Amino acid sequence: MTRHVQALYHRPATKEAQLALPALAEALLAAGLPGVVDAVPAYRSLYVEYDPEGTSADELRAWLAQVSVEGTAQAQREIKLPVVYDGADLPEVAAHAGLSVAEVIELHSEPTYRVRALGFVAGFPFMETTPELLQVPRRATPRAAVPPHSLAVANAQTGIYPVTAPGGWNLLGRTLVPVYDPHRAEPFLLRPGDTVRFVPQADGEPLAEPSPRLLWPDTPAFPALRVHKAGALGLLVDRGRTGQGRFGLVRSGPLDAQAADIAQALLGNPPGAALLELHLTGPVLDVLGAGAIACTGLGLRAAVNGEALPPYSSRAVQAGDRVTFSPTGQGRVSYLAVSGGFETLPFLGSASTDLKAGLGRPLRAGDVLGYAARPPETHFARQFLPYPVTQHREVVQLRLLPVADGETMPADALAALCAAPFRLQDLDRMAARLSGSPFPGGEISSEACPVGTVQVLPGGRPLILLNDKGTLGGYRRPARVHPDDLPLLVQAMPGSAIAFVTGG
Repeated sequence: MTRHVQALYHRPATKEAQLALPALAEALLAAGLPGVVDAVPAYRSLYVEYDPEGTSADELRAWLAQVSVEGTAQAQREIKLPVVYDGADLPEVAAHAGLSVAEVIELHSEPTYRVRALGFVAGFPFMETTPELLQVPRRATPRAAVPPHSLAVANAQTGIYPVTAPGGWNLLGRTLVPVYDPHRAEPFLLRPGDTVRFVPQADGEPLAEPSPRLLWPDTPAFPALRVHKAGALGLLVDRGRTGQGRFGLVRSGPLDAQAADIAQALLGNPPGAALLELHLTGPVLDVLGAGAIACTGLGLRAAVNGEALPPYSSRAVQAGDRVTFSPTGQGRVSYLAVSGGFETLPFLGSASTDLKAGLGRPLRAGDVLGYAARPPETHFARQFLPYPVTQHREVVQLRLLPVADGETMPADALAALCAAPFRLQDLDRMAARLSGSPFPGGEISSEACPVGTVQVLPGGRPLILLNDKGTLGGYRRPARVHPDDLPLLVQAMPGSAIAFVTGG
């Protein structure tokens, strides 16, 4: 039922061609080629995702080879950004360089930087070139939360964290102008090809994080549900935000795409309709208008007025009904769909929540969600049988594949991954974090990669990247998990054994 995109890398050899990668990405997305899902430029590569039912790797490589955009990069603008140099890592960077803090500030603010790509999170600019004395490696263990608007360096790169996000770069200070704001007519201040000058400031009021941009209307045309209690985490999602990775926007979409697709099918909804992803504990919802609901996934069991719904089933509801959920202990994620999907206010083509980018927010008590259209007057209860393959299991076996078409999986990495099971420490929408024997990690040149990629930090800790991963990353990634196995992973409970095997 669920189709999976595939990926390839275009890696030109010359510096001129590498500088033109953002223009090549724009040209590819504008060409209207069937099957192209996204194109994300980095320093030395263009990452392309595609639907194999629309095109093939060979067809895409032929198009990329015959299109010349060298020398056609966007016209450079010079942007001056005021910066307060008061970052937490400024003393360490100064000690590494053998300079005083004042000398570091002077040295870092002297050059003109060029924006090579936007990525990792929305609007994060990857800029070159940091002065050689200040080229310090990423931190061995990333911070769980870097403050918004932080100016940071890693090796030859300088970047700005527009929003709170985990990160391993070294913090030098903070900007006094936001480089990303989803409420602006032009959300992204910087674009690839721009040049940037940092202007040191003695002080300045810290900028607040951008407030979330809501993805559903306050007053829906056809009220469906009112949130009585919010539960742990309820998010609006659709199939995801495609074609926007070059701005650092994540795909988002459902973690368990199989369960989400089944919920839509039970109601006869379009595949791209919006639904709710519910984590760990569910909300309490009051029905405001007659329609139908479907609940799927392993984490929760739904009930209407105290009467439990069979797993993976749908039923009609009436105004005044109350929908509740109870954890099953057999999984972590479930989906609630309504007739025709929820009414939304899309941002760049999607109503999927992107918490790091301030697009949408979790459900809150008092929120009212509406049907996208007036529901049909009758609905026949349905159930999906047999249950899908994402049933709970003690050992979760995940098949490994190359990261992209034409890539290889290093033998040493495969041996280390498959030698013994790991344990799932925790999992969120960004990544599944594993514990086990130390694994050879390290840094690479930042570039994009698919959902399901196994990434290894310098400290040796493996992650499996999920839907809200950074769009660009600079850590070793020897393989990816087969897309059909990702539902097994995202439904696994903490402490589950994770066993990697080769072969798709």
